[in-house]
Amino acid sequence: MSKCSHPRKPRRPTKDRPHGRSRAPARQPVLHDPLADVTAALATDEPLALLGLASTLLASFDERASLGRRDKPSMPRLDELLQAFFAIEEVETSALLAALSGLAGDEVLRHEVRREIAAREHVLPRWLPDLDGAEPVERAFEMRHVLGDGENLVVGVLLPGGHQLCAAAYVDHNLGTLVKDALVSPGALTELVDMMRAEAADELDTVLTDLAPADARARIAEAIELSRITFPPIETDTWPACRPLVEWMVGLLPAGGTGYVRPVWPDDARQALADRFFSSPFGARLDDADRRSLLESLLWFGTDYGPGDPLRWSPVAVEILLIDWIPRTIVADVPYLTQAPELLRAFLRFCHAERGIRAELTAETLAAVDELEGEYQTTIRTPRPQGPAALLARMGALDPDGPWPATDDLLSGFDPLEDLAEAVGGRDALAALDGKPLPDEPFDWDQVPGDIRPRLGAALDLVDRCCDELLDAELRTAARRLLARVAAADPELFLRRGRPEGSAAAVCWIVATANHLFRDRRLTVKQLTSCLGSTGSPAPPAKALLKAIGVEPERYAYGDGHLGSPDYLTGEHRAGMAAARDRLLDQRT
Repeated sequence: MSKCSHPRKPRRPTKDRPHGRSRAPARQPVLHDPLADVTAALATDEPLALLGLASTLLASFDERASLGRRDKPSMPRLDELLQAFFAIEEVETSALLAALSGLAGDEVLRHEVRREIAAREHVLPRWLPDLDGAEPVERAFEMRHVLGDGENLVVGVLLPGGHQLCAAAYVDHNLGTLVKDALVSPGALTELVDMMRAEAADELDTVLTDLAPADARARIAEAIELSRITFPPIETDTWPACRPLVEWMVGLLPAGGTGYVRPVWPDDARQALADRFFSSPFGARLDDADRRSLLESLLWFGTDYGPGDPLRWSPVAVEILLIDWIPRTIVADVPYLTQAPELLRAFLRFCHAERGIRAELTAETLAAVDELEGEYQTTIRTPRPQGPAALLARMGALDPDGPWPATDDLLSGFDPLEDLAEAVGGRDALAALDGKPLPDEPFDWDQVPGDIRPRLGAALDLVDRCCDELLDAELRTAARRLLARVAAADPELFLRRGRPEGSAAAVCWIVATANHLFRDRRLTVKQLTSCLGSTGSPAPPAKALLKAIGVEPERYAYGDGHLGSPDYLTGEHRAGMAAARDRLLDQRT
């Protein structure tokens, strides 16, 4: 039986642990004898056995999910395996080809398989050759916990012949709003929902509600895309083995829905929240310069990580904050960092009171602070990668096992004002930075060699179309500038074989990253690639473009997307950097 065929009760979100603190992920299963598994699957009356097997095979060959993996065993390409199945005229290969082509979303492959199966005249289960006739169940559901670590999104599909499948995808907000686990089970969606509703009735803090199918499609698709490009990859007994099957099911749902919308917390709203806390009974006694500065960091964590809600605190969020985020991100001395647990206790009491969270859940979250404080206090007194060093360690530029510079050395070596200056090309550029919008300027053909103009023009047309549909005129100007300068610096990039969709996606991804569109959830990578008709992540092809303009790709990918020039930044983004510049300068006077 396949990895997708074992239904289980949906996981309660608050029981999840942060990624990296649980056991090491298992490797993707290797199928030793897929044809024997197909024989067994065909002997059942349940489509999930065969579809789960096909899904596991497709997941094993997903190149987009294997980027950067070093432990992936050497395997043949998917097209080589398919050709082997075409060469073996058995009912098992016919069934597996039909299932693979149905889930893969490749129309060319689907037509080839149809012709091959028709010529073979094998008798297959009624539902299998007619997978194109599958229909979505016209309802979807969301099961979430009040503390907001994540939710289960549940959808269903009706196969030709009357069989039904349902899928539950667990979307974890603490890891970046991505699919952390999923399961596919046979039977009607209503049966699974009834089981989940009974569980929700037993847990006072879990609610099950209807969700528009189009919104379910948009949310699950976004969360799957983030899961696909996450490194190290997240693997469970069922994930990512059932990812192709879940993607196929979700793709049957109506389009046009709304994905996850990140809350907007401008500086004045965060300041108002901080003032409200320090004027409340929870925070009045803590109102001093250090604690106000620390609270800014807590609000930064709350708005920029997880679901983007600074009033949301759970035991898992507390663990991520104390054991990973503060020790790694905030470069400060020990006396300053020591105050964080006390401030966190007061602030989460304030937040839970504002949100009306049950006292038992507040006590559970406070207990997590108590449990973790000892480890936190030890960690902040231990040499470790911090700030820029943590980034360099992640990039592989520093030994992950140390020795690490002392905190004082890190503080003396890191200047946030210099970091801003480096992002825009130097101190003079930073001093001149303003919020004036980029002009709507045409593409500069002057330095583009004639022999690459046809291929470059195809990429430019796609870039312009994507900017018109998804972005705006300022970002179109930024993308045009980038494309022109890459072409002038390294024309050979556009003489190599490759589709213009890939180049266009890389250009748009670079400027969108530089302006924090993905980080601020104003755009998803899936939206970008879908608009351009591109497949796979745009990050790998972007490496050559970044090198052409003198930007280190690894530093760009893991940092803030700095391109070393304000020429690619919108007025809004430059205005934010200018405000940060002014605040830093004020602190020094």
